[in-house]
Order: sequence, then structure tokens, then C-alpha cells
Amino acid sequence: MENLFIVLPIFFFCLVVHEYAHGLMAEKCGDSTARYLGRLTLNPLSHIDPVGTIIFPVLLVVMHSPFVFGWAKPVPINPYNFRNPRWDTVKVGLAGPGANILTALVSALIFWILIKVGMVNEAVIMVLGSLILISLILAIFNLVPIPPLDGSHVLAGFLPARLAYKYERIQGYGFIIILALMYLGFFSGFVFPLAYKIARLLLPAGAIQI
Repeated sequence: MENLFIVLPIFFFCLVVHEYAHGLMAEKCGDSTARYLGRLTLNPLSHIDPVGTIIFPVLLVVMHSPFVFGWAKPVPINPYNFRNPRWDTVKVGLAGPGANILTALVSALIFWILIKVGMVNEAVIMVLGSLILISLILAIFNLVPIPPLDGSHVLAGFLPARLAYKYERIQGYGFIIILALMYLGFFSGFVFPLAYKIARLLLPAGAIQI
């Protein structure tokens, strides 16, 4: 609880970066829907989903969940505007997790630079350590191939058209599947430990405090 006011803003920032990357990649692939609707922005107010961005993560923190996750309002994308709909959808799907991974790598680089110049303190460790770990959790979580998570769009791009269509039809049950996997411990037993192991490769021992 004492870290709540540090962890949650960092979590919101990581969500915004994730959604912005989707919109930016979509624009590069020919779809400017996000820009036209004012969603191609890093302004968090444009991306906040009251339940997924605030209520759900706060509940997880209050309940001392071993990991925090949630969602922002999806950036509007029209795949009919893509120059190559099949592969552009894959690229857009990878853009969000890719941006989170890049955020983690840049944060780790900054951390090591601050160590070299002797400017590391408890606040730096808490902020950058949290930023790296949360970015990695979001990247790994969103790459799980369950609709509507990003991993499902990536997988669908490699499936035959008929099979991809059937696969994407389970999207209506995606949230139920995700909740079931949470209950069974998939995320706490796989997503968080994997993110933690990667974070420990990027940072010195003791730098992860959440």
C-alpha cells in the first residue's frame, strides 16, 4: 500500500505508451483513425478506462496481488485502411508489447548510467525498478494469445484465413478465459515470474522492490 501512489501512475504511463504505440504503428500502416479521433496522444486522459485503468488495478494492489494488470481504452483502428491488412495487423499487435519492452530496456540503461555517476537512491530504485517490471508484465501479458489480447492478433496473422476467422470468434469469451487463467494461477505462476526473471537480468540485485 505504501507504494500505491508510485506504482499506479507508472502503470498508467505504461498503458498509455502501449496504446500510443498501437495507434502510431497503425498510422504507419495506412490507418489514421486514431489521429482523426484525437487518440494518437500520450495524454493519459484520452486513454483512461474507468474500470480497466483505475478500479481493477487499484483492487489488485489493495488485495496484495503478486502482479498488477489492467487495460486502457483500445486505440480505434480500422484494418480496412491497412496497405497489407494481414501483416499490418500483426505489426500493430506487436507494437504495444514492443513499446513496453523498449521502455523497460531504456529504463534499465538509464538505471545503469545513474549507477555509474553515483546518483542512485531509494526513489530512483523504486521508480525505475517499477517501470521496468511493470513494462515487462504488460508486454508478456498482452502477448498471451487469447482474444482480444495482442498475442491473438499476432497468432491470427499466421493462421490460414478460415482458421483465423474461427479463432477470432472466441473473442467474446476472452475475458472469461483470462479470469479463469487468473484463478488457476497462470498469470501469477508464469507471467509475473517470467517478467521478474527478465527484470533481474536487466538490473542489479535488490533493484526490484514491488
